[in-house]
Amino acid sequence: MPFVENQGAKIYWDEQGSGEPLLLIMGLSYPSYMWHRTRPVLAKRFRTIALDNRGVGQSDVPPGVYSIALMASDAASVLDAAGVESAHVFGVSMGGMIAQEFALQYPKRVRSLILGCTASGGPHAIQAEPAALQTLMRQGMTPEEAKEAIIPFIYDVATPRDRIDEDMAIRMEWYPTPQGYMSQLQGIIAWEAYSRIAQITAPTLVIHGETDRLVPAANSRLIAGRLPHAKLVLLPHASHIFETDQPGAAHQAIVEFLAAQNGGAQRSQATN
Repeated sequence: MPFVENQGAKIYWDEQGSGEPLLLIMGLSYPSYMWHRTRPVLAKRFRTIALDNRGVGQSDVPPGVYSIALMASDAASVLDAAGVESAHVFGVSMGGMIAQEFALQYPKRVRSLILGCTASGGPHAIQAEPAALQTLMRQGMTPEEAKEAIIPFIYDVATPRDRIDEDMAIRMEWYPTPQGYMSQLQGIIAWEAYSRIAQITAPTLVIHGETDRLVPAANSRLIAGRLPHAKLVLLPHASHIFETDQPGAAHQAIVEFLAAQNGGAQRSQATN
């Protein structure tokens, strides 16, 4: 199993597929295995490199707050360990925040950027409804209760429950410790990039589900409006976990964007 040491933590990473490198960064308290729907599609065309952010999965859970900048440096150390100078970077939710920070801190290492279901932090960010924010804090909930409580805020009402259960089986197998969860959440709360993201010059796809109740889709409009080379895709009948709600539409938009970065050389049909 590949691990890399960075700033007091051992970070797990692995790779699948071949082609141009594509770094995958998952969201709050989710392990890299949560790429299970999208990674097989992307690995047909790209060398996908995924990591467990510090605090989750097989990575260490050190004490203290995990700042978004710190987690971006973890991602950079993974690319170093993989021998990759620059990559396409795809982050979802908190991973999209890490991806923004990565593009700001390491601009020469980003070939293109995909920001999924994310926000740019700070006072301009559009907040979720109070019930969603309260559920995120998980006060007094068992893991099973917390899992069920968050579902209405992250999946579209029309998504089949068996598909959600597939995600949640992975979720529960790699359920985070309280320390890992809160350390990541505190990093999110303290982070802001709205005032800086206009500096990002990499071609960027901003993609979001229209019915997202955890990170409202208006955040993607804000981000796309600040980036000089951004394409905005809003997915109908998709919430926060848009790759489960609308896998076909999501994968098509992602693959078409990445293919366009190579002049269409890799253009092909995305599959569910």
